Amino acid sequence: MPLLDLILLAIVQGLTEFLPVSSSGHLVVTNAILQALGGEQVNFDEMLEVNIVLHVGTLLAVVVFYWKELVRMLGTDRRVALLLIVGTIPAAVIGFPLKHYAEETLNSPLLAGLMFPVTAAILYFGSRQRQDDGGDDYQNLSFGRVLGIGAMQALALLPGISRSGSTIAGGLLAGLSRQAAGTFAFLLAVPAIGGPGAIEVVKLIKRSGEEAGVRAVAPLDLTIAAVVSFVVGYLALWQLLRFVRQGKLAMFCWYLVPLGVVVTAWQLWLRTAG
Repeated sequence: MPLLDLILLAIVQGLTEFLPVSSSGHLVVTNAILQALGGEQVNFDEMLEVNIVLHVGTLLAVVVFYWKELVRMLGTDRRVALLLIVGTIPAAVIGFPLKHYAEETLNSPLLAGLMFPVTAAILYFGSRQRQDDGGDDYQNLSFGRVLGIGAMQALALLPGISRSGSTIAGGLLAGLSRQAAGTFAFLLAVPAIGGPGAIEVVKLIKRSGEEAGVRAVAPLDLTIAAVVSFVVGYLALWQLLRFVRQGKLAMFCWYLVPLGVVVTAWQLWLRTAG
């Protein structure tokens, strides 16, 4: 894979993992665009190294940004760790069968195009919640409300549905303040990104054993991609939290709806032309 293509994917991953526009949808569409322009198609099931480093970069961005909260969870705030586990259950239960039985569908640019406007609708209704400083804090969430937020996160298994947007909107609908909804959504990203990443590492180890000496991407290129994904992801996370506190989630609707229309029209035209 050319280094410039890898950097482009790292930038897309870093921006869209946290901005509420769907990283999976943008990676699928970016992959399709690169292929249409004559580049080599990036199959993320075969190119496990690429998938891992892009997600490791954004995972490290969350860990660095929220290191104080994560340290507290290991000490005096252990109930939050339990809340994160409970909130991850819906995505884990739904994600396993989807990954194994509908993987081709999850890599569909057409599905991503159809789901971008759905994310816009989620952001619109979430932004209409007006808790401001009067909302609840995430430490006070009940397990029932956490499962509801987790169910919103599970929607993001579909390309085009934003994980951050869905969980923030779910937190707002659950009665959290804007600050608490943003913080809990990104704390929930640690198991949400780290869990699948660990599974992919296991797959990579197994594949390395079967294909000794085979490496799809150079180690230096992978390192560059991880750094780019981390830096861009950290900045995107910082900026999104500002938007959340200001109640500006709905502004992304102006981007997602036209994007969905264009991508859907493009994919339908390709199918008709083909």
